[in-house]
Amino acid sequence: MVWDALLPALLLVNILTTHPPQGLPVAVALTGALALPLVWRRRAPRTVFGVVAAVAFVQWLVDVQLPADIALLVALYTVAATSGRRGTLLAGAVVEAGAVLACLRWAAEGAFLTLFVAVTAMAVAAAVLGMNVRTTRAYLAAVEERAARLEQQQEQQARLAVAEERARITREMHDIVTHNLSVMVALTDAAVYAQHRSPGKATAAMLQISETGRQALTDMRRSLGVLRADEPDAERHPLPGIAQLRCLADQMGAAGLPTRLDVDGGHAGIPATAQLTVYRLVQEALTNALKHTPPGTRAEVRVRCSAGAVTVDVTDTGPYAPPSGAMPSGHGIPGMRERAAAYGGTLRAGPLPGGGWAVRTRLDLGGGAEVPA
Repeated sequence: MVWDALLPALLLVNILTTHPPQGLPVAVALTGALALPLVWRRRAPRTVFGVVAAVAFVQWLVDVQLPADIALLVALYTVAATSGRRGTLLAGAVVEAGAVLACLRWAAEGAFLTLFVAVTAMAVAAAVLGMNVRTTRAYLAAVEERAARLEQQQEQQARLAVAEERARITREMHDIVTHNLSVMVALTDAAVYAQHRSPGKATAAMLQISETGRQALTDMRRSLGVLRADEPDAERHPLPGIAQLRCLADQMGAAGLPTRLDVDGGHAGIPATAQLTVYRLVQEALTNALKHTPPGTRAEVRVRCSAGAVTVDVTDTGPYAPPSGAMPSGHGIPGMRERAAAYGGTLRAGPLPGGGWAVRTRLDLGGGAEVPA
């Protein structure tokens, strides 16, 4: 408002110092009525324009020429800068009507056209300048809105990435801890049972427990090592894959679940993340069989590899006793479904008609390579 009050103050000082004493009160009053409303032009541009245009018409009626008529151009500029095209055209038409009236009354003989063109040019310049300001403001507002939207999308993507990484680490830790602890518990029970009757077997079981514990620590360091740039274990120990299924089957057999492995097709060209998914699916299925089936149960793992897909079938011969008619609960099967869904697969887990339990899935290697396993 201080800045907008500068022009009215200059116009009043000019009229007080340059206008002859005759008719000075009328000139001062009209100048104040024309210029002072400009102080509020940013708050109510249309209202201020209407007041200035009305005072200018009164000025024309009393036949007084004043430098304060520039206030009408300033009001027109403000309307063009803050209103739409319709409001700008309406205000411009009012100014043009005033220009015609002013030129008819005050133009010298033969100078009507020259004066009218000059006044019209000033009005057009004020309107165009105001529309340019409005367009620039709208463009800057759109740029700011787009930047804010992009920033919000980046934040959302970052939160989603954090959630996905957290879910991946959770699945890895669940598979590693559950599998290795289940094997260690089974081996410990076997060692306790055999310590008096067969000390040699008990010793072998204890050594297998130690090896399983070291393997669990290695897997945990490898899985968490990607979070640290200075962690060498992730590079020293490659991710487990289809080639390590034989060691997994031997480990499950030592823990009390004889496991037969059948791998059909070459797996050298299968991505490492897809092989890790296959390994974790088989590991979780065998761990569940070890935990929930009685001694004497046997398991079979069949893996079929092709250029575009990998099929995994894990079955066991253990009896199935549904708990209160519900499917087994926990994080194992949901985690397996998440891993299979990452490669466009649907995991099916349930009892077999002739007894036992089966886990089957098919991984599509063409559509899920970009999704973390």
